[in-house]
Amino acid sequence: MSHSPASGDPGHGQSKKRVLLLGATGTIGRAAVGALRRRGHDVVCIVRPQTTDPAAGPRGPAARGQGPTPPVEGLDPDQVRACDVTDPTSLAAAGFRGERFDAVMSCLASRSGMPEDAWAIDHDAHVTALDLAKDHGVASFVLLSAICVQRPKLPFQFAKLAFEEKLTASGLTYAIVRPTAFFKSLSGQIDRLRAGKPYLLFGDGTLTACKPISDNDLANYLVDCLERPALQNKILPIGGPGPAVTPRQQGEHLFHLLNRPPKYRKMPVAVMDAIIGVLSVLGWVSAKASRAAALARIGRYYATESMLLYNAGKGRYDAAATPTYGTETLFDHYRAVIRGNAANERVETAVF
Repeated sequence: MSHSPASGDPGHGQSKKRVLLLGATGTIGRAAVGALRRRGHDVVCIVRPQTTDPAAGPRGPAARGQGPTPPVEGLDPDQVRACDVTDPTSLAAAGFRGERFDAVMSCLASRSGMPEDAWAIDHDAHVTALDLAKDHGVASFVLLSAICVQRPKLPFQFAKLAFEEKLTASGLTYAIVRPTAFFKSLSGQIDRLRAGKPYLLFGDGTLTACKPISDNDLANYLVDCLERPALQNKILPIGGPGPAVTPRQQGEHLFHLLNRPPKYRKMPVAVMDAIIGVLSVLGWVSAKASRAAALARIGRYYATESMLLYNAGKGRYDAAATPTYGTETLFDHYRAVIRGNAANERVETAVF
């Protein structure tokens, strides 16, 4: 199953929209800014107070106390608004400002996946944005969610699902996009291999598979959801082009690109379970151990669950039924990073 990639023509014949974008400093958010502008839409970016430039990202100069960064190219200062998305008063006064918007698009997500962070961002901040959108007469809401909420076991997944339910019941036109794995989440071992270290595998490296999607392709799909009625009022799982790939295949391709013999280190899932068990016990007396246990559970989830459409009737993930979109593959990205033509961008503590 596949969707045709966007043509890149401004608006695709659609009317120009004024869009309030949440999560503009993340990698997907920055790509969404570009996609919206290429399609001819007006965009107002909501950013954290410590930076005024989505292009600078969460670790830009302003975040390090070096003063404000220049405005985004093509956007004036009024279109980049710093406010606290967890504070309804701040989001209303500094973000919406009582103005008219046609749509809200959210690429906002908790950075750690920890319970308090997840409920504050993945749920509460989104509820605030939804309430303000309704108060301001916004017609549509495009939400970037995650495909892992199909089989929820972790706090951030339940937080996302709770907001998805509120959005579907809101009366607004909506699109809930559940992407598969991102390139950035599958590129963390490139530097290890360059340093001569082995590629880390859980089990034999074939326990899971995914159809990764690039930032640019996903951003184009989000804008499609804003423009195309056929994609609206739906929950939309989406992956990138090509067949599903396993961690083992990812490692094999990296070794090939680096022209090095394959070298792997395998970690049995049982070892992960034992580590989680010990940390969970220690967590009763140590906040640090409790946090480590929570992060280990997140790691175990991704080590044992495929990022593909789940077929509940068959009790398995279904690669063939997972929709695909776009033109960029994970292996294209690997090649570009190794040749120095793309950054191996990693977001600190990101789990999505």
